[in-house]
Amino acid sequence: MGRIGRAVLVTAAVLLAPGAMAHEEAEALAAPLHGLPIRSGTGDAPSAAADRAAITTLLAPRYPATRRDSLIERQFGEDLADPYRWLEADVRASSEVAGWVAQQNAASSAYLAQLPGRDALRDKIRSLFAYERFSLPRKAGSRYFYTRNSGLQNQAALYVREGLSGEGRLLVDPNGWQGTGDAGLRTLDAWVPSPGGRLLAFSQQRDGSDWRTIRVVDVGSGRVLEDRLEWANDTAIGWVGDAGFLYARYPEPPAGEAYRAPVYDKAIWFHRIGTPQSADVLVFSTPDHRDWNHRVSVSSDGRWAVILSSASTLPRRVLRVIPLARGRAQEWAPITVVPEMTSDWKFVEGTGDKLWFVTNAGAPHYRLVRLDLDRKAPGALKWSEVVGEKTDTLDAGRIVGDRLVLSYLQRGSSIAVVTDLRGRPKRAITVDAIGSASGFGGRPGDPETFYQFSSFNQPPAIYRLDLRSGAATPFAVPHVPFNPEDYLVEQRSFTSKDGTRVPMYLVRKRSLAATNKAAPTLLYGYGGFDVALTPGYSAVRMAWLEAGGVFALANIRGGGEFGRAWYDAGRLANKQNSFDDFIAAGEYLVREGIAAPRGLAIQGGSNGGMLVAAVINQRPDLFAAANPDVGVMDMLRFDRFTTGRFWTDDYGSPSREADWRVLRAYSPYHNIRARADYPAILVTTADTDDRVVPAHSFKYVAALQAAEIGARPHLLRVEAQAGHGPGKPVDKVIASGADVLAFLAKWTGLALE
Repeated sequence: MGRIGRAVLVTAAVLLAPGAMAHEEAEALAAPLHGLPIRSGTGDAPSAAADRAAITTLLAPRYPATRRDSLIERQFGEDLADPYRWLEADVRASSEVAGWVAQQNAASSAYLAQLPGRDALRDKIRSLFAYERFSLPRKAGSRYFYTRNSGLQNQAALYVREGLSGEGRLLVDPNGWQGTGDAGLRTLDAWVPSPGGRLLAFSQQRDGSDWRTIRVVDVGSGRVLEDRLEWANDTAIGWVGDAGFLYARYPEPPAGEAYRAPVYDKAIWFHRIGTPQSADVLVFSTPDHRDWNHRVSVSSDGRWAVILSSASTLPRRVLRVIPLARGRAQEWAPITVVPEMTSDWKFVEGTGDKLWFVTNAGAPHYRLVRLDLDRKAPGALKWSEVVGEKTDTLDAGRIVGDRLVLSYLQRGSSIAVVTDLRGRPKRAITVDAIGSASGFGGRPGDPETFYQFSSFNQPPAIYRLDLRSGAATPFAVPHVPFNPEDYLVEQRSFTSKDGTRVPMYLVRKRSLAATNKAAPTLLYGYGGFDVALTPGYSAVRMAWLEAGGVFALANIRGGGEFGRAWYDAGRLANKQNSFDDFIAAGEYLVREGIAAPRGLAIQGGSNGGMLVAAVINQRPDLFAAANPDVGVMDMLRFDRFTTGRFWTDDYGSPSREADWRVLRAYSPYHNIRARADYPAILVTTADTDDRVVPAHSFKYVAALQAAEIGARPHLLRVEAQAGHGPGKPVDKVIASGADVLAFLAKWTGLALE
């Protein structure tokens, strides 16, 4: 039985610049890294004449030289090369990595600047962003809070109204944070008003990373208080009256390691307004389980705190509650309700000593249950089922007024059902279109809630729902520079390799659909971590559609669209099902004459970036172009950075031989096929991505550029002062969107004006 070994050979470095070496030398250097056999595909390969015509212009540039170390490790009986491990160093700490990134960006920038129609595309995306938009309002006391973007502001600003019909007053404007002396690009992330609306806590995101700084603003005066809480990460903010709030944070990481080192010892703290962070009270931690993640919520009446703890991204949690009315924060004692990580628990709300949860305990598609607590006997727990499991997956719930609002996933879209507190149906919220209804925030006793509807051809439109009458009235409906009715949104299904039927959304101009003509097509996928991809609007995606392209979204296995079985069918040893589904989606689009010949591009982010890179290795002939974004590319070392260890329940552990062999078989970095003809690839990442560290993309691109895989370009675009995606300012979204779409358009044949 083999096991993980240490490096056995490190010799002098070799500088590689494709085109500067003989064929035999390139093959010999690539063989140790890219030697795993790949199954042959069934698609038609492009003809040699078509290939020559396609690549006569804008060939790949001469790539910057990349040092290749002769590093070989023996792992489970196999000698495995990792010549680009030096690229794992932090770009902020290593001048060599920083220089390499600068050279890669210079090469890709020069190439992208030549692309026909890129500037026009940038203008088009900008015009599609230029509409007034709002977030869902939140009510606290008599005040309503919401964000508003006038159109092209880099960030939406936070407003408050005194009553629903009052004038909006600017409360927090993140667009003014730059140039104030704070280091880094700061963006507005979460915001939560105190129950009475007197105070509001908001979190700042720095350079797009997952680290947050929590600040507090006095709503009446608009003054930001001195309170400043650092090193919050993946946290909710749970107000306990107006006195303070509960939140989660890690200890301050070692100097220079904030964006790449693994993190441990997350804990729940109580912060009292007007005191320094050093005076915060530790409420809950698990020193015996330093790797656990904790999140905290507080019931609207402030009587109970709910702490959910997990050891991975798998939906299994330990559930604890804290009676907040008992004594000071120092005396709060958690009560363990569910001691084992066997099921998922989502807190809905609490009224008095009754707490509601959505859970998959005994129900793969989830159900709604109620926990009755006895303050005089904290250990006495009484469970009852309120709404049983249905065919559709119950995703979330809220109590607003005296009603339950339940959100279900129905064939990949979000719908809502309103019931009384006993679970008896009152009405369903339906829209006669393919799309998603979401939101439904509020508190027990509120007479109203707000929700939004969006789709691929419809930016979020916000409605106010009167829970007494059931009447829905528009609150903020966007005015966009195109007619949504010009676009056809369909839901189709196709057959995957093993016979499974997989659904897919298809979006294109009605005029194009009427002609039955094929067109350049962009296929998007994710397929992991129990995440459901539902219809939603993107200004960047709309620019592709406006230019005459087709967009397809495949709801492949591994996602959360259809319950636990669908998720399990695409994780761990079943991960190949995700790849087979995505490949089958591409084959369907070509076979049905939807995607133009040699006109299929693929795109995905994070786990979806890994998906894209993996299927390129398995079926390079099927795709004309690809954009793997912030992807997990080295599947044998992902668990060594930041929160990567949480992903082992989805991917498996590289330290276990059975899992290692599954990961080795599809790891994008380790399975590039020498002498195969690869599509054009633009890899995108960001220098402050501390969720999927950019080293994944760096190493993958270095391997692509070193391999003999055809004349099409294989480029890297690294965004500065940005992270995994959330919080990116509008100007960065426009610039990156134009670059990516222009690249995909060039290699799929989409004509840009």
